[in-house]
Amino acid sequence: MSDFRPRIKGQMLDAWNNLTRKERRILAIGDLHEPFCLDEYLDFCKDTYRKYNCNQVVFIGDVIDSHYSSFHETDPDGMGGGQELELAIQRLQRWVEAFPVADVTIGNHDRIISRKAFSGGIPKAWIKSFNEVLNAPTWRFVDRVAYDGVQYVHGEAGTARTKCRADMQSTVQGHLHTQCYSEWYVGQNFKVFGTQVGCGIDFDKYAFAYAKRGKKPAIGCAVVIGGKTVINELMDL
Repeated sequence: MSDFRPRIKGQMLDAWNNLTRKERRILAIGDLHEPFCLDEYLDFCKDTYRKYNCNQVVFIGDVIDSHYSSFHETDPDGMGGGQELELAIQRLQRWVEAFPVADVTIGNHDRIISRKAFSGGIPKAWIKSFNEVLNAPTWRFVDRVAYDGVQYVHGEAGTARTKCRADMQSTVQGHLHTQCYSEWYVGQNFKVFGTQVGCGIDFDKYAFAYAKRGKKPAIGCAVVIGGKTVINELMDL
């Protein structure tokens, strides 16, 4: 009978190498729109991070809402600017504590104040960074970030379906609260996917009155493993 010990030893070595090899496992978290995020969404994202043994986090944008200064119609009975911002910062600290190191792709709601400052002729030197304002010193705020050939953007240019084909690059994005999916597109020399991650908003809050006649939001997030595997997770409601 042949000695199987070298074969077993080789399999054990391969398994150990697989465990110690750094594979990027990214949790992509949907739009928060704090302070109007579902309370349960944080635990859902933490559970998903553990479930897939993630080692990196990307917030897909619109971490704050800024309803008081929105380009949508604002609620006159809603919170004032100072009160809403204070509450948003307070609620974001739960996310900073849970995921202290993260990329944040800057969304249209995140940019509301800087856009209005620009329109008002205020130089950049007068504007604080997102890190300073939101008390998130270890988060990296970017317009776009790419890992393992996959790009992460907020998604104002359209759907993930159209973006991944236009750029010929796998794309993960948010912005569209009612969409949560992953679709692959395959050609002779390419294979890319487009992923909408869903969101974490509390649809009952007054900040989303502009969308009340539309579809309900898809509460979810996504996981990208090694740039080759993508998984959508939807929260039980």
